[in-house]
Amino acid sequence: MRKRILLVDDSPAFTRVIQHLLEATGNYEVRAENDSGKALATAQEFQPELVLLDVIMPDMDGGEVAAQLRADPQLKNVPIVFLTGIVSKEKVGRQGDVIGGHSFLAKPVDGGEVIRCVEERLRPAA
Repeated sequence: MRKRILLVDDSPAFTRVIQHLLEATGNYEVRAENDSGKALATAQEFQPELVLLDVIMPDMDGGEVAAQLRADPQLKNVPIVFLTGIVSKEKVGRQGDVIGGHSFLAKPVDGGEVIRCVEERLRPAA
């Protein structure tokens, strides 16, 4: 059974690349949403098991989208991983990888990094 991942980013080119990368593993079904204002409705319909969420987007930023997801009873426990270009990879190494209690990946991300992050977040609890 493939795990469902919602990818929210305002760049269609970026979402196409990440969606293809994850779906090529055969382990994931990925839904991309490029309009942050529609992210909650898409998540409610798709019921993802993980959300990859850009931080800086027009209309509604990633923090606002995350707050909407946390306020929804059916989505409140879905893990969120922020994707951001506002924190460098060097700072990630020194300060950890959490923003507002959520994991994050610094852009630009590489394919192996994304797959490792997703696998870690979706690994069954031991």
